[in-house]
Amino acid sequence: MQHILRYFDQLTVLQIDQLNKLQELYSDWNEKINVISRKDIDNLYERHVLHSLAVAKYSSFVEGTKIIDLGCGGGFPGIPLAIVYPNVNFHLVDSIRKKLTVVDAICEELEITNIKTTHSRVEDLKDTADFIIVRAVAQLPKLISWSQKLVTEKHKNGLPNGMICLKGGDLKSELKSVPRQYYTEQTPISKYFSEDFFKEKYVIYVQL
Repeated sequence: MQHILRYFDQLTVLQIDQLNKLQELYSDWNEKINVISRKDIDNLYERHVLHSLAVAKYSSFVEGTKIIDLGCGGGFPGIPLAIVYPNVNFHLVDSIRKKLTVVDAICEELEITNIKTTHSRVEDLKDTADFIIVRAVAQLPKLISWSQKLVTEKHKNGLPNGMICLKGGDLKSELKSVPRQYYTEQTPISKYFSEDFFKEKYVIYVQL
């Protein structure tokens, strides 16, 4: 939890309490449904919670913003972001129902009211939002093809509507494969967080 407080010093007592309870909740659920790798559960705050919150360092979101988390898995990056942005509406989507069981249970336990979940393939999703957030689900061209029909045209944030991805490694070839009509921006997460884990990890923004 010290990883979070080091970089986010404006959190309320409620937000700190909600974030603080994530370790126990995920450790308990991970014994029943494996949503986080066994080697990562002890590094939950650095490798999952803080990693998710890189999106909050990259861009702030005004009240009423709608965000879809595609392929949310066990709730990352959606749950940490929903805690930090209680006035933003999050829609967490995954094709594996048991993972959403974990998300729903954690939201209920923490009384997170700005998250809804949907069990669906991305291709079948009918909802729209200002932003799509994704954590390492697929290659950028495929993510763009999935996301462009889901993003609304009217902007309400300083950052134009689009897709925000958390990715790692050498992304040169992947970025080159993005069609030229899309504006993309690659920001190293090490700009925000100094832990070694974030070396060669990036926030990728695509305006849609």
